[in-house]
Amino acid sequence: MAYAQVSAMLLYVCIISGGAIADSQNSTNGGISRPTEVRIGALFTFDSVIGRAVKPAIELAVADVNADPGVLSGTKLTVLMQDTNCSGFVGTTEALQLLAKDVIAVLGPQSSAIAHVVSHAVNELHVPLISFAASDPTLSSLEYPYFVRTTLSDYYQMAAVATIISHYRWREVIAIYVDDDYGRGGITALGDALGKKMSKITYKAKLPPGAGRTAIQDILMQVNEMESRVYIVHVNPDSGLNVFSAAKSLGMMSSGYVWIATDWLSAAIDSSVHANSDATEHTQGVIMLRQHVADSGIQHSLLSKLNGLTRKANSTSLSSYSAHAYDSVWLVAHAVERFLTAGNEVSFSVNQNLQAVKGSNLQLDSLRIFNNGDKLLEKVWQANFTGVSGQVQFTLDRNLIHLAYDILNVAGTGLRTIGYWSNFSGLSVAAPENLHSAPRDSSTNNTQLHGVIWPGQTAEKPRGWVFPYHGKPLRIGVPLRTSYNEFVMQDNGPDGVKGFSVDVFKSAISLLPYPVAYSFVLFGNGLKNPSYSDLVQKVSENYFDAAIGDIAIVTNRTRLVDFTQPYTESGLIIVAPAREVESNAWAFLKPFTFQMWCVLVMLFLFVGAVVWILEHRTNTEFRGTPRQQIMTVCWFSFSTMFFAQRENTSSALGRFVLLVWLFVVLIVNSSYTASLTSLLTVQELTSGIKGLDSLISSSSPIGYQVGSFARNYLVEELNIADSRLVPLNSPSDYARALELGSGNGGVSAIIDELPYVEIFLSKYCKFKTVGQVFTKGGWGFAFPRDSPLAEDLSTAILTLSENGNLQRIHDEWLNVRGCDTDDSNISSNSLSLSSFWGLFVVCGLACAIALLIFFWRIFCQYSRYNNQIELEPEIVNRPARLTSIKSLISFVDKREEEVKNALKKKPNGSQQTKIGSTEEQSTLPL
Repeated sequence: MAYAQVSAMLLYVCIISGGAIADSQNSTNGGISRPTEVRIGALFTFDSVIGRAVKPAIELAVADVNADPGVLSGTKLTVLMQDTNCSGFVGTTEALQLLAKDVIAVLGPQSSAIAHVVSHAVNELHVPLISFAASDPTLSSLEYPYFVRTTLSDYYQMAAVATIISHYRWREVIAIYVDDDYGRGGITALGDALGKKMSKITYKAKLPPGAGRTAIQDILMQVNEMESRVYIVHVNPDSGLNVFSAAKSLGMMSSGYVWIATDWLSAAIDSSVHANSDATEHTQGVIMLRQHVADSGIQHSLLSKLNGLTRKANSTSLSSYSAHAYDSVWLVAHAVERFLTAGNEVSFSVNQNLQAVKGSNLQLDSLRIFNNGDKLLEKVWQANFTGVSGQVQFTLDRNLIHLAYDILNVAGTGLRTIGYWSNFSGLSVAAPENLHSAPRDSSTNNTQLHGVIWPGQTAEKPRGWVFPYHGKPLRIGVPLRTSYNEFVMQDNGPDGVKGFSVDVFKSAISLLPYPVAYSFVLFGNGLKNPSYSDLVQKVSENYFDAAIGDIAIVTNRTRLVDFTQPYTESGLIIVAPAREVESNAWAFLKPFTFQMWCVLVMLFLFVGAVVWILEHRTNTEFRGTPRQQIMTVCWFSFSTMFFAQRENTSSALGRFVLLVWLFVVLIVNSSYTASLTSLLTVQELTSGIKGLDSLISSSSPIGYQVGSFARNYLVEELNIADSRLVPLNSPSDYARALELGSGNGGVSAIIDELPYVEIFLSKYCKFKTVGQVFTKGGWGFAFPRDSPLAEDLSTAILTLSENGNLQRIHDEWLNVRGCDTDDSNISSNSLSLSSFWGLFVVCGLACAIALLIFFWRIFCQYSRYNNQIELEPEIVNRPARLTSIKSLISFVDKREEEVKNALKKKPNGSQQTKIGSTEEQSTLPL
């Protein structure tokens, strides 16, 4: 017995000593020796779509690494696989058991939920977790520094889905997803991506993990009652096909529906389990994504090996998960090679945090820390090699450098590639690897996607939405007005309402390419006009499906609802009282402004002077003493105003100037007469309101229409005190308040929208508008936010405008005839110089041309006359050589006949001296 005990003790000592020696060898500097074996773990569900794809790929990768002498020479790579069995709890326990086996890295898991839990464990133990399938974007958080993703994050997949939605111009989608970390993370990323594209998720349909067919059908029936017909399906590949099977049984795979599936569907269809199933039959017309794997020799070699290993020689496509799993093994192998080459050792130490746990039966102290795990992780991030999936290299945000998806369409018995998406080029019909080397503006990417065969075997793009009322008509809110019933009024007909706005809506709705059932619901108590802001609020609260009528499009309302294209113009304008005023003693001066009168007087004198210059040498009526000639100019000038001039013009130039001047006088006389007549009968404002500025600065009360946005505009935008505002309900209230005036309980002016004012002034002619419309706007129909019907109705309203029907409807209801409402400047009717300056310019040019011709003739005659004087010595009474300005003026003053006679005399041929001097005056009579 003692010998046995001694032997046992010796054996124990030997075991301990052997373990210590082994540990000391493993902890020796890496420059001395390498470990003969390094172990890595693999964590996934064996019996799953992804598991069946990655398990043979991992096994092949390990075999290829061990067969390659250039990688881990002298060190064997061993993989330990654990089955998570599609359970978060089982997966977590299996992961802990795997980590207890002193693995230096873990491949997987495929589940994002398990990845979240295991990430905390590997953070504690410093073991890199390299996942080939977990795509939840939140795993890229800095909270998980040891998590390495060798697949594509759903952040980018959802960006691709959002780009497809934007490409087809759909604004609302419904998300159908599994309610776990994988589903929630992906749909959150989808919502963010759609927001950047001005679209949104209108409803999130959550499927419980492992949902049965009945639960799926209940959820699909619920979403089928909603407006959107664009469904984004983000579920697990193992049970996801049940969604489409249930949808087909409910008739939701027919024309008008849009189904977009994430990469789970391509994984399910590519899986060997579903190769001969009804997967394509249930998914006809579906658009789906598949992680892009570039065609290469490495890919074909791996596919050939996998077909031989799985006895599926007819498989022609490689699952992207197989490619990523294969590359993940090689990623670890390259990282470990550089890790060992750098002299790092593979060693583990006790975790003091776990040692502190006392009284536990979980044996957590078996989980040891990988001492140089951070250095191995660093080598992983530095990877740069070409794998089966493409370039394996990481960016600063810990994602693969080239991220791309194939966009596939299920049609017939197979899949059609309609395009690609990448983080580099967006949508494209060219393969992403071809675009990396091409310039961004290359013509290779002109067409973004090829044609799609949609559900129902149609090539026409679905509208993407329907009315979710199932025979229940739209509830259209209509204001029950008590005034201005031309726009909207209650009626005993089938619709219950009629008016201009109602006819526009009915005509526009008839142009839509689809039927729309609707019923009109009156809004208001019938005692006064309802508040239009309250009506719009009812639409935003979905009490009404839409609202029509004379609804002004203003900023505050556009924040609540969407408006159609305006069907008529509008804007605020001022209305004030007017009366006929008696003329005064100086009324005859009002037709022209003071400036105009001054210019007219000067022009009369100027034209008279021009005519005198032109006629003075030839017409005896324009000659005489200086006093007589001044009187002649003044008389002739002003007598032309009445066409009563007694002097005749004899020269051609004088007649030309007079003809132009008489035309000017005719226009001036006619304008004066018309303006004076208008001034003697015109209505003038009695309130003293000249425009918006004077109305604001005054303290007089102002009227506005009940229910109109005018009140808020006056108070909030123009800062008019609320105490000055008087609500008025009908045109008769308008007239009564304006007649009373501000001093007798009435108002000095009313501010209302132009269409109402036009109808009011057609009935009450003693009121006038002041100034111009000071706000620009229009009337439209209100719909809930993001309603596609608003956009379609806007197109229909534009069609009505272009084909003339909108104007026809306007003329039927609003072709009012009555007072002229265009007199916006009735306080200032005097004609100014701006009305006649063109006419005066013409007259001035005529005078200038005539004077130029006249003086040119004078210069010619003067030259000839001066030469003639030098050759006529016998004419002693003529002045000598005319060289001074005075002598020129004296020549101009001579009669035309006398100058001509002098020029007709012939010289005697002898050289004579000049007779007379320059100081001598002519003795010829004037």
